[in-house]
Amino acid sequence: MADGCGCDALAHDLLSVPEALEKGLAAAAPIGMRESLPLAEAIGRVLAQDCVSQTDMPGFDNAAMDGFALRTADLGSGSRFELPVAGRVAAGDSGVKEAPSGAALRILTGAPVPAGFDAVVMQEHCERLDGRIRFDRRPQPGQHIRRAGEDLRAGETILTKGCLIGPREAGALAAAGYGQVQVNRRLKVAFFSTGNELRHPGEPLGPGQIWNSNRFMLRALLDRPWVELSDIGPVDDDPMRLEKTLREACDNADLIVTTGGVSVGDEDHMPRLFAAMGGKADVMKVAMKPGKPLMFGRRGGALYIGLPGNPVSAYVTWRVIGAHMMARRAGLSYRPEPLLPAVAAADYHRHPGRQEYRPARILDTTPDGRPRLKLLGSSYSGRVALLAQADGVAVLPAQAADIAEGAHLEFLRF
Repeated sequence: MADGCGCDALAHDLLSVPEALEKGLAAAAPIGMRESLPLAEAIGRVLAQDCVSQTDMPGFDNAAMDGFALRTADLGSGSRFELPVAGRVAAGDSGVKEAPSGAALRILTGAPVPAGFDAVVMQEHCERLDGRIRFDRRPQPGQHIRRAGEDLRAGETILTKGCLIGPREAGALAAAGYGQVQVNRRLKVAFFSTGNELRHPGEPLGPGQIWNSNRFMLRALLDRPWVELSDIGPVDDDPMRLEKTLREACDNADLIVTTGGVSVGDEDHMPRLFAAMGGKADVMKVAMKPGKPLMFGRRGGALYIGLPGNPVSAYVTWRVIGAHMMARRAGLSYRPEPLLPAVAAADYHRHPGRQEYRPARILDTTPDGRPRLKLLGSSYSGRVALLAQADGVAVLPAQAADIAEGAHLEFLRF
């Protein structure tokens, strides 16, 4: 990363989106601090350890459904079978169940299959008589039995560090007996928006003033179970106030996110101020629309991300680059943003040169299931209402000038 934020940094050629993302991820080193939590409190957090199964999962052969356990060798030949029922075994039973040769056992889902029994016949396939069952479908050995270790063998990896503990992961950890797990410390994130024109929603507006939409959009984007969030609020375009706020945020947070002030205008103070307080940063011009200006840097133990001030630009830049940097900083394993195949619903013309993320609405789907997209407004970087009305953004190739109806597109769904 270049030292300072002077004119050389601002004069860089346009970076492609993958190049900018790669640089951002390289700067976003994980915080590397962990804590041990009970599993119930670890849900929604970032796993900080590789977890292996302590035992076979499941730990014993068990019935996959309600029915009757039997020995297939007892059936002999023929196409109709009748067996006495010599007992019952339910889930949680620990005693050894025995039955004489030629007899079946009533068995319920999840119950251990007694030794020697090698198949379960579904109860729906049996006619129940007085103490006996009759059926005409010959079971195969192993039928409707979940074998010990078929899910996972003892010592095999269940989950690797860096994954988010969601419902599926919590279930797997519980099944493997993890009552306590190591998770990464919550990422301390501070954020604020810059601009003299910003007012809190609901306050009276003076000439040239707007309500601060970025503050609440960022709050929703940043508020995660693995984040400890600090909302600093709006800060006027006063260099002394901005520097004081930015310095305090760097001293107390792992990540600072701001909107506005990162371009080359007279009131775009953030690059110069960050350099003046000893930060090392990069101001990038990214070949993406919206969101061309993007700044990130390091000061001490803090990572700083400066987003554009226009709401749509800020949102798209965050989704495409910033969110992955925050996830990496928190210790989450990187996963590319999934793009869905889609088609254009009409002809469109655009100015080529930058990869475009155009707000789009799904009209319907093609016979093969791809969404047909209506591209919204060609000028939209400040149109937050348009963003709210979109279902996602269509990704338009940098060199494409004309998009024909039915053309293949990629779609990032919100």
